[in-house]
Amino acid sequence: MAIWNLGSINADFVYSVPHIPAPGETLSSTKRQVFLGGKGTNMSVAAARAAAHVHHIGAVGHDGRWAVERLLEYGVDTRNIAVLDTETAQAIIMVDPKGENAIILHPGANAEIPQVTLQAAMAEAATGDWLIIQNETNLQRTAAKMAKKLGLQVAYAAAPFDADRVQAVLPYLDFLILNAVEAEQLQNATGQGAADLPVRDVIVTRGSEGADWHGADGKQHFPAIQVEPVDTTGAGDTFTGYVLAGLDRGMPMAQAIGQATKAGALMVMRHGTADVIPDLSEVQAFQS
Repeated sequence: MAIWNLGSINADFVYSVPHIPAPGETLSSTKRQVFLGGKGTNMSVAAARAAAHVHHIGAVGHDGRWAVERLLEYGVDTRNIAVLDTETAQAIIMVDPKGENAIILHPGANAEIPQVTLQAAMAEAATGDWLIIQNETNLQRTAAKMAKKLGLQVAYAAAPFDADRVQAVLPYLDFLILNAVEAEQLQNATGQGAADLPVRDVIVTRGSEGADWHGADGKQHFPAIQVEPVDTTGAGDTFTGYVLAGLDRGMPMAQAIGQATKAGALMVMRHGTADVIPDLSEVQAFQS
């Protein structure tokens, strides 16, 4: 089958800093790097590196053609990425010596994906394919509704978190993934815990404590692999992309999560985003 990703494409400017700055504080960085990024991009690259057939639906400005070329090099189908008369999205990422980060996003073209681009992509999708959406683009509810009508399975990564946006797509979801803070925020907004949501499969990620899967047989916990992190940026997106790729390739959910856990552990030991996501051979060879 295939994965269709309505996803963001960012230029990531990563600054190494002594600590995350406090309000009003000015810091000098010790290093600066530029990477291909964006939650959508990271998920597309992760799923492609996990051997899935991935179509990215998105938009860049004329300054972002390099990002499209890079996605293509990583095995992602880029035919449904529009080039617009606006600027490509940017992320300013600060990373401290412990691997913690703070991020500023400028949405750019991610917020202006044309509906005709989405429609053209969905016209090629097949029943049983996956659509993945997240909160760094426009057209999420439109895409989820359209995909469900066409017989696709719909997955949603609820980040950056927005309770209204989550509730707008809940009726169309087969799979929801969010972190523990987002799960608590959603429960505060809806009165429903992860196990109570009207979604077939819900995964709550808990960083170094692993992840919980709420499925038809109840809750199952998956411990994290203990490693020494250097940069947590993109680890959650890598996990999500690997889970989806596993499901798309016919893996049971538990097996897909196990593989994704290894990919996430490898990712936090690397500096960068989409450019350093591990491929399937690295994940399979990783000894935890």
